Amino acid sequence: MKRNDLLKKQQVRLTKEIAAILDSFLIGTVAKSPSMTGHNLTTKLKGKTVTLYVRKDIVPQALKMSKCYKKLWIDIQKLSKVNWEILKLRNTK
Repeated sequence: MKRNDLLKKQQVRLTKEIAAILDSFLIGTVAKSPSMTGHNLTTKLKGKTVTLYVRKDIVPQALKMSKCYKKLWIDIQKLSKVNWEILKLRNTK
């Protein structure tokens, strides 16, 4: 199998994995603050840290969604590398 074909297969696989995660991720970190009783979702927005309160009943789902973001970020990095390799092959022909 040609390198280009392998890269295209990787590209399709990664694209499907990314699409499957898009409706179930949260950007940020869910953590329990030592000085407070509940959990918070902390993220950066326009260079400022934003903290949102996470209700007790949704903490498990929020943690799961936060982990999905980490996987999404890794998959996007992998897809970028594959796209770069495809681009380099396309321009050498």
